[in-house]
Amino acid sequence: MLHVGNDASVQFSGDRALIFRVIKVCDRPTYEGWVWLTGYSTDRAGKAVDRREIYVQRAGLRLIAAAA
Repeated sequence: MLHVGNDASVQFSGDRALIFRVIKVCDRPTYEGWVWLTGYSTDRAGKAVDRREIYVQRAGLRLIAAAA
């Protein structure tokens, strides 16, 4: 589980930040330090609510829970 906020991309600033459960790191070519991720945004209880593909800076992602 990752916290995706402003440090990952300006599109996730403020109240648009989300908790994201990654299911795939895409192998599409990107700019240095950026990555496409496929996964689910979650609600406060950790339940998946929306499948998404996001484009973010790796350095701006914060790990909030290790994979089980």
